[in-house]
Amino acid sequence: MSDRFVLACIVGSAVILGALGATVHAQTPSSCKEPQTGTSRVPMLLPPLANVVTGTGRLQFYSAPNLHCPMRGVFVIPNDALIAYAQTNDGWSSVMYLSPGTGNDVSGWVRSARLKVTGTIAPK
Repeated sequence: MSDRFVLACIVGSAVILGALGATVHAQTPSSCKEPQTGTSRVPMLLPPLANVVTGTGRLQFYSAPNLHCPMRGVFVIPNDALIAYAQTNDGWSSVMYLSPGTGNDVSGWVRSARLKVTGTIAPK
């Protein structure tokens, strides 16, 4: 089974879980609370940045910019494209991944060091 197929299944599950909203967030520890973007601590990227995953192995998604908040089973792999919307001052990016195969998306936080900016996302 390929990593991309596994990711497509996981992304689909994440979207279904996201639809449950309150149930998922009610079980999230307080230390995993997502910070408010657009502040001096987590500035917005305007326009958002197109990125590609670099390095080797899986890049784990987190529900908040905290190593103790992994989104179990949700990850991307090298060369996958992400859109970054905000970055913390300590090396985290708020991103969205859109599966080219299914069209499903997942949003979360990843370590910025594994991202390479390839351009910007802006209206034409």
